[in-house]
Amino acid sequence: MTKKTLLTGGTVVSMDPAVGDLERGDVLIEDGVIVEVAAHIDAPDAEVIDATDRIVMPGFVDNHRHSWQTAFRGVGADWTFPEWALAMHRTVKPHYRPEDVYAGTLLGRLEALHSGVTTMLDWYHVARTHDHEDAAVAALRDAPGRSILCLGAGWGTADSVDADIRRVRSELPGDGLVTMAFGLRGPDDTGMGTVARELRLAAELGLRTSLHIEAAGTVTDLHGHGLLRDTTTFVHANGISDEELRMLADAGASLSVSPDVELKMGFGSPVTGRALAAGLRPTLSVDDVPSVGGDLFSTMRTAFAVQRGLDGGLRSRDLLEFATIDAAGSCGLGARTGSITPGKDADLILLRTDDLTVFPVTDPVGTIVSAGHPGLVDTVLVAGQVVKRDGVLVGVDLPALRTRLLASRDRIAAAAGIPLDGTWHPRPEPK
Repeated sequence: MTKKTLLTGGTVVSMDPAVGDLERGDVLIEDGVIVEVAAHIDAPDAEVIDATDRIVMPGFVDNHRHSWQTAFRGVGADWTFPEWALAMHRTVKPHYRPEDVYAGTLLGRLEALHSGVTTMLDWYHVARTHDHEDAAVAALRDAPGRSILCLGAGWGTADSVDADIRRVRSELPGDGLVTMAFGLRGPDDTGMGTVARELRLAAELGLRTSLHIEAAGTVTDLHGHGLLRDTTTFVHANGISDEELRMLADAGASLSVSPDVELKMGFGSPVTGRALAAGLRPTLSVDDVPSVGGDLFSTMRTAFAVQRGLDGGLRSRDLLEFATIDAAGSCGLGARTGSITPGKDADLILLRTDDLTVFPVTDPVGTIVSAGHPGLVDTVLVAGQVVKRDGVLVGVDLPALRTRLLASRDRIAAAAGIPLDGTWHPRPEPK
C-alpha cells in the first residue's frame, strides 16, 4: 500500500532551479520519494503535515565530521590544531573502547539530525580494532539519518588497510541509509604508492574517498602521478595554491571547507572564494565538536562573513547551496538528496518562521543563512520518515543516552588522567 504524506502551506525553498521557490507551497511524498511540488496539491488520502509558518527546505548535508569525539564537546574551544591532535589522537583515543565509539557516534549523529543535518559523512579515524569499527556502524544504523561511514582505517600508520576496508564494505554493501566511503591517509603519511593502491581498491569496491590536506604541493604531486579523481573530496586545503585548486576543479574533485575549525585552529583563511575563482564549488562541514558547534547554520554564517569580509563576494543562496545540493553531490548523492525535486528521496526539514529570533521572515534564504539556528528546526524527515516532530526527536531515549555518554567521558578522562573542569590545555612538544 502506498504511503502518502503532504506537507502543506509552507514556504518552499527547493534549491532546484527548475522547481524554484514558492511563497506558499505543498510537497507530496509517496513511499519516501518526492512526487510533486506545487502551489496547491489535492491529496485527500495523504497524511497531512501542516507547514504553516514554516520554511520547507532540503535537509543539510555535512560531508566531514568526526563524531566519535562527541563526549568531549567544547573542551577544545581554545586549542590550536597541534593541541587538538595531541589531545584527541594521542591522549584520549588510546582509552576508547567500542562502547565509547558507539555512544559518541550515536549522540553525535542524533545531534546533527536535531540540527537539520539529514545526511552526514562520519569521518572515522579511531583506528583501533574491528570491534571499534563495528560499534561506529551500529551507532549510525541506530540513528535514523542518512549516514556515510568514511573509514579512515590505519590512521597514523602506513600499514595496509585493504582487509579492513573489504571487511567493512561487506557489512555495508548497498545503497541504504547507511553507506560507506574510504578515508585516505594521504601521501605524506603513507607514500604515493599506497595512495595509488588505495584508490584502486576504492574504485574496485565502488567507494568514494575523502582526504585531509593542508600543504601546498600535495595536489601537484597527486596530479603528477595521475591520482586526482572526481570521486575524492579534499578536506580543508587552506595551504594549497590557486593552480592546485584549478587542478582539483579540472579533475572534478570536491572540496570540504570547515571554516570555524580552520580559523580557530590556525589553518589559515578558508579557501571558499579562491575555490570559486578556480571553478570549484566548495561544500561545508563541521569537523569536530570539541572545538566548534555541531550545526551547519553556524558554519554557513562563518563562511559567509569571512568571505564577504575578504572580497565582498558570495550571496546567501551560495551558502545554502554549499550546505545542501553541492554537498550532496560531493557524497555521490546528488541524484538522491540535496534539493526538493520530484524523484528524489524526501530528506526535508521544516524551520519555524514564527520564532522571535527570525520573525518576520521577509527573505527566507537570507534569514536562514544570516540568522538561522538549531532552535528553528521543527520537523525533520529522512526518506519520507518523520524523525523529528514539533522540535523533538522521535523514538529516542535521550536521558539514557546522555547518561551513557557522560559515563563514557568520565571513564576515558580518568584513564587518561585529564581534568574535566575546563583547565585541560594540552602542550605539544616544541618542534
